[in-house]
Amino acid sequence: MKHLEANFDGLVGPTHNYAGLSFGNVASLSNARAVSSPRSAARQGLEKMKALHDMGMVQGVLAPQERPDVFALRRLGFTGTDGEVLAAAARTAPAIFQAVCSASSMWTANAATVSPGADTADGKVHFTPANLTNKYHRSLEPATSGRILQAMFANPRYFAHHLHLPDNEHFGDEGAANHTRLCNEYGHAGIELFTFGRYAFDSSKPAPTRYPARQTFEASAAIARLHGLSEENTIFIQQNPGVIDQGVFHNDVIAVGNRNVLFYHEQAFLDTEAKKREIQRKFGDQPVHFIEVKDSEVSVADAVQTYLFNTQLISLPDGTMVIIAPTECQENERVSAYLADLVTRDTPIRQVHYFDVKQSMRNGGGPACLRLRVALTDEELAAVNPAVILDEVLFSRLNQWVDSNYRDELSVDDLRDPQLLEESRTALDELTQILKLGSVYKFQL
Repeated sequence: MKHLEANFDGLVGPTHNYAGLSFGNVASLSNARAVSSPRSAARQGLEKMKALHDMGMVQGVLAPQERPDVFALRRLGFTGTDGEVLAAAARTAPAIFQAVCSASSMWTANAATVSPGADTADGKVHFTPANLTNKYHRSLEPATSGRILQAMFANPRYFAHHLHLPDNEHFGDEGAANHTRLCNEYGHAGIELFTFGRYAFDSSKPAPTRYPARQTFEASAAIARLHGLSEENTIFIQQNPGVIDQGVFHNDVIAVGNRNVLFYHEQAFLDTEAKKREIQRKFGDQPVHFIEVKDSEVSVADAVQTYLFNTQLISLPDGTMVIIAPTECQENERVSAYLADLVTRDTPIRQVHYFDVKQSMRNGGGPACLRLRVALTDEELAAVNPAVILDEVLFSRLNQWVDSNYRDELSVDDLRDPQLLEESRTALDELTQILKLGSVYKFQL
């Protein structure tokens, strides 16, 4: 039986915009209210998906959320027609209005935590949508994310879906952005690393003071239980509060793993040496390659600016391990020099491929933010909704769909236009037919 790791990238939505809503995300805040290009953003994302497909990877597409979220505004007391609701919210509660317009669902790494069947007690692939409670604009996502994931991975013989964790900061969960998996082969039992920022029920433990720790230990432990993981294939590791306070809002901004490689900055974790020993012990006889980037090589500031660690670390079908990096890494002399040297060292990482994802980078997310990793057997892959798996036909169809439905430029002020809402709903309704998702959006239910 063959085993592989598929990437499911979030398709950028038709109302992609820069609202600058994410306190603690330096890139997001620095580009607040800039004019965006939804069409360019969607095309950039599709080009990255197609490039990975052409490398031989299994590449899937995850549909965006509907924004503006008029239903959220109605829940908050705004009434009238959709146009009246948008106008009233934009006029009287502009901060709330911007929140319900957020483009954040494009970062699919925050959509859910996924455990492959090789790790779980029942042998099924388990999905838990992230509740994203730390930010109001992101807390609007989990219900729709859950419906989309269930439409993609529908066969109960192979896939198990859980409700997102309680909507409370004690169980703050940010999904796969704080979760990685190490293994010898994708089909073998692996080690699942859950990285958290603080203990919700013990204020005496270390925690950041400037920016919020979005993931709690309690949330990570709950997901491990829900997914039926054992103590021997689970490790909880605390993120260094100091790097959270430097703008490292998710672990995937400071570390990334794949198969037998953990690539991380020396300031990424607390108790790093002890956790390395635990990882190696649980991993087994084969060595884990711990690639630690020293601050003297790349500073935390440069790592955040370029998203050196928010890169995709993938294994191609021939086994070659490569880094998929944003062009910002190539443009930074120190980071570019580090990566050029890295591929010459005695590690499994052999190549670096650079991609232009500037529309995403300006909103605070790099290549790794854009994808959800799902390790699958060939039988499980055959059970995935085939309409969401990228091929030449779907790539062409989605580009045509984007060109027909997306605006070339969009300002934050455009989001109050009821015509944009209608354009978006028309586009999303068509998309659910292309991807054969059924009714997943509230306006369709």
